Amino acid sequence: MAIINAEVQKNNNENSLSIIRRFTKRMQGTGILRRVRSIRYAQRPLSKYVQKKGKLKRIEKRTEIERLMKLGKFKVAPRRGR
Repeated sequence: MAIINAEVQKNNNENSLSIIRRFTKRMQGTGILRRVRSIRYAQRPLSKYVQKKGKLKRIEKRTEIERLMKLGKFKVAPRRGR
């Protein structure tokens, strides 16, 4: 991605509000803010090792719950609807 600078210089009879408005328009035109907001909460993909570890943990927990259900020590809570 190329680096884009949004630069605005003050004209002779221009007040600060119009400079800010012009700068805002120029920023929207470059698309910098849109891109930054889109990647704000992006997460990198998990490594194969971390995925495998998580899957093994879930399988282990599922088997433990099944064992407890067979022994009658685990009650399944009824799901609440809207």
